[in-house]
Amino acid sequence: MRSVLFDTETTGLDPLTGDRVIEVAAIELINDLPTRTTFHRLIHPQRDIPPEVTRIHGITLDQLRDAPRFEAIADELLAFLGDAPLVAHNAPFDFGFLDAEFARCGRPKLDRARMVDTLALAKARFPGMPNSLDALCRRFAIDLSERTTHNALLDCRLLAEVYVELTGGRQRALLPGNEAEQQGQMPAVQYQAEGPRTPRLMQPSEAEIAAHDAFIARMATPIWRS
Repeated sequence: MRSVLFDTETTGLDPLTGDRVIEVAAIELINDLPTRTTFHRLIHPQRDIPPEVTRIHGITLDQLRDAPRFEAIADELLAFLGDAPLVAHNAPFDFGFLDAEFARCGRPKLDRARMVDTLALAKARFPGMPNSLDALCRRFAIDLSERTTHNALLDCRLLAEVYVELTGGRQRALLPGNEAEQQGQMPAVQYQAEGPRTPRLMQPSEAEIAAHDAFIARMATPIWRS
């Protein structure tokens, strides 16, 4: 099953007051697992970008001087999204901005039935806890070292890892016949037919034995010594 995970960066918080999309990124998912197929565009907003917003995502209007306007990439974006379910964190925010941009260039709005909101999924799983993308990455031990600003493509990649954790995608990857594996998009897991197996002695090296002895020596009453 194909779905698309996406994120936007904008000039502000409300498309109804004139805020615009300045970056859109998307990652293809197969059975909720990310593939190598991505979409990423910077977009000229035809307006200013407030300094306080630039401090969040690091994008200035000067950087977008040669970027296309949204109408120039609208059809390409719609083709990438296809008719797949659309995954985003706080999805109503991103849907609202894309709907406003599509409306400006005479394209249809996104069907809300396609919306998958990872923020809602996280709130259901971790009620009463912080469920921002940063908080979820820390909870799932996902590396945040590159996230110094809100870059849409990086946020998509982080969210894809979070989404895998929220939906049990890693466990599904272990099932035989997983399409992402068949397409070479994820490391394949090898399976053997059930039947008699010959026991094989696993002999640790002297260095491994020494390391183990040093490790358990730090314990008060290790069971390995009893």
